[in-house]
Amino acid sequence: QAQLVESGGGLVQPGGSLRLSCVASGRSYIFYRMGWYRQPPGKERELVAFITRHGSTTYADSVQGRFTISRNNAVNTVYLQMNTLKPEDTAVYYCNAYFNAMDYWGKGTLVNVSS
Repeated sequence: QAQLVESGGGLVQPGGSLRLSCVASGRSYIFYRMGWYRQPPGKERELVAFITRHGSTTYADSVQGRFTISRNNAVNTVYLQMNTLKPEDTAVYYCNAYFNAMDYWGKGTLVNVSS
């Protein structure tokens, strides 16, 4: 059974950094597009970034230049390095794996950017 487990969230001051990790299990994800989405309080879920099986990356305009997505297929893990965090980055961050109409989600990890 496919399972995605996020970790690394927490409370951080504005300007700080966090690194999120998502460990995927239950199958090989080498062909999957892996991504991070977030849902701010009271708002809809939105794309943060994704990385294809070839390593191509796409970012939301709001995080371009501050966040970096990467993956290690050997350990079925995708990362999101978040720098220069802002209060508006506060959200529950979800890991996603997508391939050929198969779409899997983690349960999320909370990132709270506050002084």
